[in-house]
Amino acid sequence: MARRPGDPPPAPEENGDDQPRERRVYGGPPEEPPRRRFGGGRGGRGGGDGEDFEDYVRDIIRSGRWSGLLRRGAGLWVVLVVVIIGGWLATGFYQVGPGEQGVVRQFGKLANQTDPGLRYHLPWPIERVDVVNMLAVRRLELGFRSGGGDRAQRVTEEALMLTGDQNIVEAQMIVQYRVRDAAQYLFNVREPEEVLKDAAEVALRSIAGSTTIDDLLTIGRADAEEQTLAFMQRQLDDYQAGLLVQNVKLQVVDAPEQVRDAFHDVVRALEDRERLINEARGYAEDVIPKARGEAERLVFEAEGYKQERIIRAQGDVSKFIQVLEEYEKAPQVTRARLYLETMNQVLPNVEKVITDGPMSDNILPFLPLRDGATSAQGGAAASGFGS
Repeated sequence: MARRPGDPPPAPEENGDDQPRERRVYGGPPEEPPRRRFGGGRGGRGGGDGEDFEDYVRDIIRSGRWSGLLRRGAGLWVVLVVVIIGGWLATGFYQVGPGEQGVVRQFGKLANQTDPGLRYHLPWPIERVDVVNMLAVRRLELGFRSGGGDRAQRVTEEALMLTGDQNIVEAQMIVQYRVRDAAQYLFNVREPEEVLKDAAEVALRSIAGSTTIDDLLTIGRADAEEQTLAFMQRQLDDYQAGLLVQNVKLQVVDAPEQVRDAFHDVVRALEDRERLINEARGYAEDVIPKARGEAERLVFEAEGYKQERIIRAQGDVSKFIQVLEEYEKAPQVTRARLYLETMNQVLPNVEKVITDGPMSDNILPFLPLRDGATSAQGGAAASGFGS
């Protein structure tokens, strides 16, 4: 509504707040509102020192500047969300080393088992992965704790046990094991090391309860180790713990400290007995083969002599039969030949003169002057006897 000259100024209109409306002069640019700062008194308007934060926000909404601020901040928020999601997805990469196996859980349930290499799984909280070393040989100590010092610490409640002959023995044992099945190792038992410790203690006490203390202290230690290993493995397989026992070694097997000296004397006596037994066995192993060889040699010699005598007897029989046949043909000649052969065998190194019956009455003393004559006369005499 237009004003006439001389009219009084119009009264200010009510706008719902204490601030007067902004006046604009038509025909020119609008006047910029004065810059406002907020601060001032606590909980009230700032007056000359500025206005509070609520008035500043209200002015921004009225002026329409809030839509521009939102458009400029929307792009930054999108980039920030993309970066966060990309970083979250990147956390799913993991590395499985040589000799290791990865076990992937999806919402706590077994989903997959992975081999060595660079692998990926959905990030937490959807999936998580546990990497288990399958080749590492682990160690369990029973009856003592080595710790970091030079001297081991005894654990009496684990080491003392009862033997089969109602004696008390102190045994300390080392168990070497590794993981055989990663899924069973992670899911079937809550604390695999405690389960292994309990199984080792039960196995050792069971084997010690069926063995005498003398055997445990001396010759039965190796058998006790083998039986304990087998007993432990059966228990772990029943529990499906995923563990493989590789070695069991009894470190100390001894009597209690109160009677240790007496038992050591017994052990030394048993060791001496075993030493003497082994020496006797060694001597027997040395002598018996020689005696057997000598016996076989004598048997072979007797067999040879037997065959020789048999063959010689057969030859003598054959010779006698031939002589008999010749004797039956010419008894006198055969008798003389046999006589001469016999005398030659009986007196091989003696010079002999053989005469017949008629010559023996008037025989002159025979003086052999030379070997040739002796031989000639001996030959003549023999021929005369034969005639």
